[in-house]
Amino acid sequence: MNDQTRNTGGSTGRNARANADTSADTNADTNRERNADRKADRKADRKAGGSADRNLERQGERKKRVAELRRLRPRDWILRGNLVLCLVVIIWAWTSGSFDLGDLTTERAQRNLDRFLTEIRPYPLQGVDWNWGVYGEWLRETLQDTAPRALTSTLALSVAAVVLSGLGALFMAPVSAGNLARAFPFGLPGNPSRLARSLWWTLRGVVRFFAILLRAIPEYVWAFLLLTLLGVGAWPAVLALALHNAGILGRLYRETIENADERAATSQAALGAGRTQTFATALLPQLMGRYLLYFFYRWETCVREATVLGLLGFVSLGWYIQESRAGVRYDEMVHFVLLGSLLILLGDAVSAWLRRVVRESK
Repeated sequence: MNDQTRNTGGSTGRNARANADTSADTNADTNRERNADRKADRKADRKAGGSADRNLERQGERKKRVAELRRLRPRDWILRGNLVLCLVVIIWAWTSGSFDLGDLTTERAQRNLDRFLTEIRPYPLQGVDWNWGVYGEWLRETLQDTAPRALTSTLALSVAAVVLSGLGALFMAPVSAGNLARAFPFGLPGNPSRLARSLWWTLRGVVRFFAILLRAIPEYVWAFLLLTLLGVGAWPAVLALALHNAGILGRLYRETIENADERAATSQAALGAGRTQTFATALLPQLMGRYLLYFFYRWETCVREATVLGLLGFVSLGWYIQESRAGVRYDEMVHFVLLGSLLILLGDAVSAWLRRVVRESK
């Protein structure tokens, strides 16, 4: 009995010690894990703090660099003076002009607006419910004779004007380009006489001044002058558009020559080719794409201006717009305006397509 008791007590003691050892090991492992977690947290905090410090340092350096660049930036006092002058002119124009924003909200302006909004409705439909059948019949009777004539005359004016302006610019550009119109073109070696240098300098200056004069005078002023000389007809409008756009295209074509790749032209000139031959065979082929881009761009402008010049009495959409306004037929006038807008949009679309084709073919 005593032996059995002793054996039982020994087993119980051994189990207790084993449990205590296991608990101690578990606690030790837990403490080691906690310590590892604390070390990892402290390391992450130190790393995050270091990154934040580096970011702050970089931001400070960047701010110092920006401030230094701002301090050392070039200061163009002429540009600043021009900006101040423009601001002064704008303020002066708004404060001393004869126009007042209050004029737009007067009782008379409101009555005119109400009347206009009423009378732009087709005449058979004024004061009655809208009817698409009646509108279509009125539109056919109003535009079937006048619209085709107005559209074709406007297009004819624009095409004739841009062709003449393109031919004029093609003549003016070579004799005004600084690298071509000189005693020895494209910087070829030589010792030209003072007379030769003076003659070429004079030729360039005269042609450039003539191009400036052409584009400085608006198409409307040219049209008034030509009306006095030629009377009412198509030619004053065509020549007015052609003269103004020739001055613009002349400058664009000249600058294109001056910025062209001169290697092929220089080789031909060095072999004895003349200026005309050099321009036609070496420069014109590589510049034709750019010339066509400018040409079609100015054609868009000619379409718009041919419409507006009709207000001066030329047979185009503008003439029909003016006639409708004078007859207080605002319904017809608005439809002619919309027709002109449609023509201009069509011209812009065709011009953009042609210019894209030219760019893609280069």
